[in-house]
Amino acid sequence: MNNKRPILLPKHERALSQVGEQFKLARLRRKLSMEQVAERANVAKSTLWRIEKGDSGVAMGNYYQVLIVLGLDDDIMQLAGDDELGRKIQDAGLSTKKRAPKSSGD
Repeated sequence: MNNKRPILLPKHERALSQVGEQFKLARLRRKLSMEQVAERANVAKSTLWRIEKGDSGVAMGNYYQVLIVLGLDDDIMQLAGDDELGRKIQDAGLSTKKRAPKSSGD
């Protein structure tokens, strides 16, 4: 098991912390206990606590499971949906690095 935690800039840590707070507020608005959400999401209560703190070491799949329980799973489709920079690069015709060809194995 890989226990390495991603290294994030303070600004990104704050953003993830805000996301965790939004998860917590969504749970509280629905009047669900941590135990109920953790059980329904099939995660440990400690994992849910870490999600609500915005812990970068929690797998994205666990975040998604909690979104499903909260009925917010459609929200994940908004991630990277408005790729303004990517569209500008595409429209400008700038080349991007292509993946190196696979070796023939000879």
